[in-house]
Amino acid sequence: MKRIFLALLALASFMTISAQKPEIRWDKHSLIMDGKRVVPVMGEVHYSRIPESEWANEIRKMKEGGVTIIATYVFWNHIEEQQGIFDWSGQRNLRRFIELCEAEGLPVCLRIGPYCHGEVRCGGIPDWVVQSGCKLRSQDARFLAYTETLYRQIFTQIQGLQWKDGGPVLACQFDNEYGGDGAYLMALKGIAQRIGFDLPFYTRTGWPAMKKPTPFGEMIPLYGDYADGFWDRNTTEGSGNYWKAFHFSSSPTSGAIGSEQLDYSNGSGASVQAYPYFTCELGGGMMTAYHRRVYLYPEDAYSMALVKLGSGSNLLGYYMYHGGTNPEGHLTYLNECQKTLVTNYNDLPVKTYDFQAPLGEFGQCNPHYYGLRPLHLFMQDFGELLAPMEAQFPCADKEVKKHDDSYLRWSYRTADGKKAFVFVNNYERFANLSAKKGTQFEVCGVKFPQKPITVPASTMTIFPVNLPVGNATLTYATAQPIAQRDGKIWFEQKAGIPAEFCWKGKVQTVKRTSLEKPFATLGGIDLYLVSTVQAERLFLQNVEKDADRVLQSSMMNNQTLIYNKVKEMGALRAITIGGAKVAEEPVDADFDDAAVYRITLPADTVARQGLMQILYRGDVARLYAKGKLIGDNFYNGRPFLYGLWRLPADVTELELRILPLQKDMPVYFPKEADTTPGEEVKDIIITPKPQ
Repeated sequence: MKRIFLALLALASFMTISAQKPEIRWDKHSLIMDGKRVVPVMGEVHYSRIPESEWANEIRKMKEGGVTIIATYVFWNHIEEQQGIFDWSGQRNLRRFIELCEAEGLPVCLRIGPYCHGEVRCGGIPDWVVQSGCKLRSQDARFLAYTETLYRQIFTQIQGLQWKDGGPVLACQFDNEYGGDGAYLMALKGIAQRIGFDLPFYTRTGWPAMKKPTPFGEMIPLYGDYADGFWDRNTTEGSGNYWKAFHFSSSPTSGAIGSEQLDYSNGSGASVQAYPYFTCELGGGMMTAYHRRVYLYPEDAYSMALVKLGSGSNLLGYYMYHGGTNPEGHLTYLNECQKTLVTNYNDLPVKTYDFQAPLGEFGQCNPHYYGLRPLHLFMQDFGELLAPMEAQFPCADKEVKKHDDSYLRWSYRTADGKKAFVFVNNYERFANLSAKKGTQFEVCGVKFPQKPITVPASTMTIFPVNLPVGNATLTYATAQPIAQRDGKIWFEQKAGIPAEFCWKGKVQTVKRTSLEKPFATLGGIDLYLVSTVQAERLFLQNVEKDADRVLQSSMMNNQTLIYNKVKEMGALRAITIGGAKVAEEPVDADFDDAAVYRITLPADTVARQGLMQILYRGDVARLYAKGKLIGDNFYNGRPFLYGLWRLPADVTELELRILPLQKDMPVYFPKEADTTPGEEVKDIIITPKPQ
């Protein structure tokens, strides 16, 4: 009995220790953890779109990229495609995914539906619910009963893992992009709380405008913006209002994704300004729809993120931060398409959900994975100073116009009028903004730099003003602060901008030094000036010292695969216009007339662990293993990728089917795409597996 008592005492002691999570609250500025203001980076990844065996490595890479909160949808039809049959196994094992996030010290925000969208069939609502006759996304008793069963199942996955239990589950979002009566969202919250959900805060998307809002404080509205959109009906370059995302603005909302200024007063006198400015859908990339093959650039994501930060946002949430692959459906494919009963606005690929995200479908580190890191490090290390600072807009008197190149876009944030951060954005997608000559800033009584400079085209940066450094003050710097820790501060020198530092009335132009050698010591703190490549890889293992070595390492160990064309393309398919008034993607039968290539896989086990890149031209390509569809691609000028390590060992060859490009297709192709009618495979190579 004594032994049992001691065991119970030890267990109780462990539970007390494990439950010691930081107290978390929020005010109009930011999240506050244990009394300290934080400016998090939230990265969206869909656990059910990534094989379970890859989760641990991909979560680690997200953390190394600067993500401090993981966000994920729980797609209803991924786990209950057939009524009453719940599948939490394999890559649908939500609990295991959350536990791995916990192992990396990353909080989790769950987006639990019932409607999610996420370019999933019927927005994630199972076909059997759609066909049941109940009114979807409403307070219809049957729909709420189905939803309660779903929420109870989700709760079994998170029980004991909530923040109050010492676990990582920090928040959850109810439904998505809902514009009706807020009573529906409150009904969902009520169901969740009765079941046992008890989290520090709850969220909802800040768009579209609701017919009747939720009571103030019940759900924090989270916003978003995108550089371009596959959902746009137009098939021309640069259509829509996405260009507005590259202008500093006092409004958190975006016309590009249907958000509007909201009134959350509910008669209380409180407004949207009483909420912190957070985002959950800042475009880390963009999918390709059949009718609109968007091609994103690394600068797009960085510029939008910097603009949001300079406009007052204190949480940057990326959608997506990590791409994925749709899992196998038991009854149907699980992609959004125009032929389904609901959520049928676009045709998306059957398998791929790469999203051109910082971390791609197969975990590949795309350029903006590294490019965004300096911004994320800045948010972590300078967040407490930044969070209470309000955004100021010196260019507010300028009329905001598309591709306006008549002035330099900048803002600054300050809390006391004495110290500040200046945000500069000389980039807009498709605009080719010019270099801005004769530039000086005057902020908090400080005019800098000493002499006017030229801000090069595509420059995006942050300058500090009266930055506390140990027991001293850095008056200003024309270099971007990156990180401060261990008695050191690192700054990034932006190409084409002289790095000028001023303190104690003295001004000096600094040349870059090594990571081991500070250029000065101020207030007991060592100061370092690094290149962009060094800043992007700061604190990563095997830090590359220069751009040439990074480029060389990315080109090493590539291997060309053997492939043969075994069938010429047949008759051209008729490209029809679907119910959503845009071109329809091909169906399975259309690939009977596709050109067919046989790809011979290498016997070498190391090569079999590589990333295959198919360089081709065509309309749509599909990849099969032993007759099973394993990958697909809507051509937009980028290679068709597939991670060979996901294949069973007994697969020795693959079949590639390509439908040809046709003349005058009702489809938007970017300038990077070769739209010559027909199809061809230019090369197939294997590159090393992303680490």
